[in-house]
Amino acid sequence: MIHRRPTRKVTLGDAAHGFVSIGGDAPVSVQTMTAGYTHEIDKCIAEIHKLAAAGADIVRVAVPEKKDTAALKEIIPAVKVPIVADVHFHFQRALEAIEAGVHKIRLNPGNINDRAQVKDVIQACKARKLPIRIGVNEGSIVERKDKQKRLKELGGVFSDDKHGHFLAIMITKLEEYLEIFHEEDFHDIVISAKSIDPLLVISAYQEISKRFDYPLHLGVTHAGPKETGTIRSVVPLGHLLASGIGDTVRISYANDSVYEVQDGLELMYILGLRDRIGAELIACPTCGRIQVDLYTLTQDVRKKLAAEIKLPIKVAVMGCIVNGPGEAEGADVAIFAGDRRGIIYVQGEKVANVPEEEILDRLLKECRDFEDKIRRGEAKLGEKKVAILPPDPIGELGSGWEKIEKDKRGTRLPVVK
Repeated sequence: MIHRRPTRKVTLGDAAHGFVSIGGDAPVSVQTMTAGYTHEIDKCIAEIHKLAAAGADIVRVAVPEKKDTAALKEIIPAVKVPIVADVHFHFQRALEAIEAGVHKIRLNPGNINDRAQVKDVIQACKARKLPIRIGVNEGSIVERKDKQKRLKELGGVFSDDKHGHFLAIMITKLEEYLEIFHEEDFHDIVISAKSIDPLLVISAYQEISKRFDYPLHLGVTHAGPKETGTIRSVVPLGHLLASGIGDTVRISYANDSVYEVQDGLELMYILGLRDRIGAELIACPTCGRIQVDLYTLTQDVRKKLAAEIKLPIKVAVMGCIVNGPGEAEGADVAIFAGDRRGIIYVQGEKVANVPEEEILDRLLKECRDFEDKIRRGEAKLGEKKVAILPPDPIGELGSGWEKIEKDKRGTRLPVVK
């Protein structure tokens, strides 16, 4: 069991959009960001609906221009999930977003650092009891206006102690920024410190967690496309969460934001930080023993389960009789395949032996039937009824004596019985 770092708790949302707490004893929340323009109101609303349906607890929108904050007045009443306004350069956008009814503000110390402007935002949030995320990114903390200061900072960044220098800048920026909030007696704060470098992300959050008791928003910035960004994101975020660090996460991809939500939730599920919603699918890797189209079957099963099953049923799709019995025994519903056939088990009890073309439909039927039994109280998740003995490789799933009796020269070997 993961023992999470104790932090303050902040809450955002309202009765119409739901309340989400970050930190304290609240479960780790999963959030994402819209990819379209906020001022394209209908498209933005549709995207927020899609992300909320995928399981996002919080959705962030960009408000770089006044027309974006103006759009929030129509967007927020039309959606059912708390909305965060992402503010980078103009403090006035934050004030406009607050007036429009947003539920949280994200500020970047690297871009908005005028104390008077920051105080105006703090007081506006304080009046409406809205939290603020202080988001420090590697790409925005180095000085960009003062050329001499920039050269000095970059000289340190690209020295042999790159991480150490970046950490010093990140923590210094946070401390300087937090002084403004403390002067205003404002503590509904969430902190983030993102980088493209997964190792720097780990080091940054480890150090920040030692110095501040505010809840932490985990993420890797500029993670790339999903194909490579998954590893870049999950390695540091999984490491930190398993260490008890982190209170809300955003996995960032150059892709459809729905994938960010799906992968963020799956990360919570496998670490035991959230109760799973929907089926858990496990499948064996492909190898030379497989005698069915396992890849296609697994993808088809995954899509069907996501669409039809709401309870956390564990489903195993195994392609041969080597690992199949063990996995079937540990799953609620399982199939393991042989020579163009599959045997289906429900909690260890054999219920069907079907040809390959019937595997998908029968497996899904058994999943639906089992879910109905759970709802009626006739079965319990994870309850094994019988032990599964591996089948004889020449039996109902095997290739038969005709194949295994031949030697490499194609001659028939004597049958030993």
